Amino acid sequence: MNYRRLGASGLKVSEISLGSWTTYGGYVEEADAVRIVRRAHDLGINVFDTADVYVRGAAETVLGKALRGLPREQIVVATKVMGRVWDGPLGAGLSRKHIFDAMDKSLARLGLDYVDLYQAHAPDAETPIEETLEAFEDLVRMGKTRYLGFSNFDREPGLASRALALQRARGWTRFVSSQPRYSLVDRKIEREHLAFCRRNAVGIMAYSPLAQGVLTNKYAGGATPKGSRATTTFAHFLTAEGALTPENVAAAARFADWSARRALAPAPVALAWVLKHPEVSTAIIGATRVEQLEENLEAAEIKLSDAEWAEVEAAIAGQEQVKKAAPRSTARPVRHRLPRTG
Repeated sequence: MNYRRLGASGLKVSEISLGSWTTYGGYVEEADAVRIVRRAHDLGINVFDTADVYVRGAAETVLGKALRGLPREQIVVATKVMGRVWDGPLGAGLSRKHIFDAMDKSLARLGLDYVDLYQAHAPDAETPIEETLEAFEDLVRMGKTRYLGFSNFDREPGLASRALALQRARGWTRFVSSQPRYSLVDRKIEREHLAFCRRNAVGIMAYSPLAQGVLTNKYAGGATPKGSRATTTFAHFLTAEGALTPENVAAAARFADWSARRALAPAPVALAWVLKHPEVSTAIIGATRVEQLEENLEAAEIKLSDAEWAEVEAAIAGQEQVKKAAPRSTARPVRHRLPRTG
């Protein structure tokens, strides 16, 4: 496993992180979740990302059980606040009260005294950004989180810039990470946010790097494989997040064909594409099986030439310059030869 600094911080994070959106506490059995988390740790993953809103707290509870017994000093636990976790007017948002109450509830579910990274899950138009940032600063001073980050701020132009400027002006702990969607079929952050993060040394934690599994080509021809998200109560996220579209399914098929002709699995290639961008500190994957986790980690072993990456992007775009007789890749994926840790 390779490690990178998280933005301007000194925190070393694994290039691949394990997320728990819709899986733990959702359609993955608790015993399976524990096995996946333990195997991830064995293979060098040190970042475990979750959020209080994931399955209304159940994901944090299951992750906390899975992490129990692992050396706390070797893992980075990241969670988020903003979404609705309990009913009533105070059950969501980025107000000082909600942030403080949500943090205490998250720590209780995780079974921890502190988290390593606390993230604003999305912008809150009803709360002044100063109130949110001051509350976050106080959590750092109270020792309840070591670092701060944000997610989905790229959807509100200028917000991340204003937040960093305020933190700098007030002498508050600065955000070190941004968590946006980023994949071969979702490149909106390249318009502005990627450059913003590069200029301000904010590390990107890319979520949905496989477009919720679409880039594995599992949904080819309208298929709904058993055990996939499309067969669960979380299927609506595939369309709501713009992942499962006819255009993306077609792009995934072309990408799978390109990968197959080079004896490569599409998932690790798609992850390697995300990770080749220096602004990215880590790519967050989900896993429902240990085997799926292990295949994804082959991304660290994939090294393609600039010409080959151009072919990948052309395949996704459906451009005709992708040659059927393209030469075999020089990439040499190594299966499951990552060092054990812990």
